[in-house]
Amino acid sequence: MGPVRPWARVYVGCAVLGALLCVSPVPDVRAPMWVVALLAALYALCEQVPRFRHGGRRPPEGMGTFFPVLLAGAFLLPPPAAALVPLPGALLARVAQRPRWLRRSWQAAQLGLAVCAASRVHWALGGRDAVVGPRFPYALVPAGAAVVAFCLVLTALDMGIRALAEGVPVRWGRSLLERSREFGGAWCGLFLRSLGPITVHGLAGLMMAVLWRSPYGPVAALLVLLPMYVSCWVFAQYHRERAAHQATIRALVQAVDIKDGYTRGHSERVGQASMMIARELGMDDDRVEVLRFAGILHDVGKLGVPTRLLRKDGPLTPHERRIIELHPEYGHEMVRGIGFLGEARSAILHHHERLDGSGYPYGLTGPQIPEFARVVAVADAFDAMTSTRSYRRARPVAAALEELERCAGSQFDPAMVRALIGALDRHGWHPAVTSDEVRGNVPPPALPSAGRPTVQPHGGGRT
Repeated sequence: MGPVRPWARVYVGCAVLGALLCVSPVPDVRAPMWVVALLAALYALCEQVPRFRHGGRRPPEGMGTFFPVLLAGAFLLPPPAAALVPLPGALLARVAQRPRWLRRSWQAAQLGLAVCAASRVHWALGGRDAVVGPRFPYALVPAGAAVVAFCLVLTALDMGIRALAEGVPVRWGRSLLERSREFGGAWCGLFLRSLGPITVHGLAGLMMAVLWRSPYGPVAALLVLLPMYVSCWVFAQYHRERAAHQATIRALVQAVDIKDGYTRGHSERVGQASMMIARELGMDDDRVEVLRFAGILHDVGKLGVPTRLLRKDGPLTPHERRIIELHPEYGHEMVRGIGFLGEARSAILHHHERLDGSGYPYGLTGPQIPEFARVVAVADAFDAMTSTRSYRRARPVAAALEELERCAGSQFDPAMVRALIGALDRHGWHPAVTSDEVRGNVPPPALPSAGRPTVQPHGGGRT
């Protein structure tokens, strides 16, 4: 890894300074230091769990972030004392990347500031007394506000360090208002994704605090951690499985790109365009993700087509075209047993069907064609027209959209075409891979940053 950017170091230094101010003693506010020490040691132990092997295997990544202990400290201790709880664990945590001292300092400062903010909100709303006795139900109000404050501080600090450490590029062609909206959208997305898991941890932390202040004492409070540990283990295993799914898809796409060099990068761009259409249609996040898989894997059946046909420079004979038109069925057979693809499998099989029944492999018409297949068909044609190939230049985005509109109703679903146009008008077209230069000697024309992008329907290409 390269050196950390200077402004990122300054940012970390400011966070450390802020954390030091948080732990400064407050007059007339005292905390039992044995509680601070016990919670700090407990959190440090939780941070060390990923270093140990269980049954010969290391726990999945992410097992060391045990927010229930930190939030229990925020509910039990005054702000300066609560801010001390994460310090030993953060400073002793395993850090894979260098500079380790800087990363440990950042983690300690970030968690210290977040816990201090949560504790201040909790105490300001009378939460300290609410965790005891008959007022317990009211404890949910200050605890909920503290969890939100904790999440807000973590998210704000995360966004700041990402922008400075990763060097987020500034698009000078866009207005300050547009850039602010983009940053705000990213911040809100990160906050909302974090709020759910942290709320669950907050409930566990509140249970710890209530039991701690009950006649049963700290021993009973520690029992909350066992089911929490199990749930974290299961959640981490889910993420490991998800990473394996992503690796499987990447391997299949790379195999297609190697075999069919003419369309290198095409699959990723079709996945991106499919995702834009799905979001414009208002699909939920799970379906958007599966549709992205469908777009990425729509041409995986080309692995079963002879390479000489995929790379043929001249026109295809009718017999050769029939062989290539088998690739949707090959692809469907290849992914039939991959359960997590769900609806994506039908898109792989039917993305070359046309509304008027002239498509392949089965000549389906109108609503007989699965929704995912209709989305991928539009995304596939759009990228085919706006990508430069060795045998032709790319069309402009606007011209491609005009062609899609012309073919809507006969070849493409008009609703999907309108969704793509709306998404491009709103967000523009900024594909991660902008050209298919493999053998091509013709440089792709620059896509316009404003206005409508361009595409070319199937029948004129081999995708």
